[in-house]
Amino acid sequence: MATQNPVFIPGPTNMPDRIRRAMDVQTVDHRASDFADQFVPLLDDLKRVFKTTVGEVLLFPSTGTGGWEAAVTNTLSPGDEVLAARYGMFSQRWIKLCRDQGLYVHAVESEWGDGVPADEYERILKADTQHRIKAVLACHNETATGVTSDIASVRRALDNAQHPAMLFVDGVSSIASMDFRMDDWGVDIAVTGSQKGFMLGAGLAILAISPKAIAACANARCPRAYFDLQAMREANRKGSFPYTPPLGLIRGLRESVTMLEEEGLTRVFARHHRIAEGVRRAVAAWSLPLVARRPELYSDTVTAVRVPEGFDATELVNHAYEHYGVSYGIGLGDIAGKAFRIGHLGDMTDVMALAGIATIEMAMANLDYPIELGRGVAAAQAYYSATRNRWKQRVA
Repeated sequence: MATQNPVFIPGPTNMPDRIRRAMDVQTVDHRASDFADQFVPLLDDLKRVFKTTVGEVLLFPSTGTGGWEAAVTNTLSPGDEVLAARYGMFSQRWIKLCRDQGLYVHAVESEWGDGVPADEYERILKADTQHRIKAVLACHNETATGVTSDIASVRRALDNAQHPAMLFVDGVSSIASMDFRMDDWGVDIAVTGSQKGFMLGAGLAILAISPKAIAACANARCPRAYFDLQAMREANRKGSFPYTPPLGLIRGLRESVTMLEEEGLTRVFARHHRIAEGVRRAVAAWSLPLVARRPELYSDTVTAVRVPEGFDATELVNHAYEHYGVSYGIGLGDIAGKAFRIGHLGDMTDVMALAGIATIEMAMANLDYPIELGRGVAAAQAYYSATRNRWKQRVA
């Protein structure tokens, strides 16, 4: 009997049955008081995932890209200057979105596989003595390259330059899977989505917004309607939406946050690190390089692997799906065809990760990659076995 294999793409991620059951409900009235009784506490509980006590959390029926647009259009005006770096597909898309909104982007070009260039940010911010730059953008976890950046270093760059710009962070593939400290890092808007660490399907953009960013909304002149933060804030305070909300996803998000807190965020982060380290040991056993250039950049949610010269990573991913029914991430942008990605976030265990490692290893062997069948699996098994008592694993 055919069943659904786990997916190893960086999102949407595997959905636990518990969340699926929570979403399987009859239609309810989103204007009724009992919806507000459930919805308002959810927004407060989400603040603990972002680690903020001063910020507000808002939900938009959208994806992370819609969350980016909401962040930019509600706080900035056409002609405003922003500072960003291109070091992967999603940082590149954020730059394009800003330019499409009529903003002037100081775009720092970095190697794909590097992280956010905090030192270069600091140099540019110090030179901006008139404080024309209104916002600084950073991807916490660049999903295309498997790179996690140090957001605290970006905050230090702003502080060292004594610059008042707001700090906007893309946490789409990190928040709820890796430690994110909105207040400690001085983040003004953090953006994530329902389809990654929250283990849901795509359809919710989740934003945490600082008082400073909320104040900036008063003078922002970029056009917005659907993504109007002030309209959403006013409705959310009453436990409602300015338009029809995705009730099933909200019910699922309620269950997701409950599951994360039952496991404990510290354990969630430790589980992701342990699973990721096993995947990285498998890749090392294959003698293949990661896209991430240094160990301190390695992501605990997605591992991007370079294939040998003369091989096509997209062909490999397609082969794994067509012959084994298992999905992996293709390379994007500058590394298209040169790398594949193993997503290991959300509803993921070491046993599931071993299945993903074994399957891509079989696919590589089928396509005559210079690997020895079983070597990567054995490396991951050895690590998971040796560390089995260090973290309490959540069992669905």
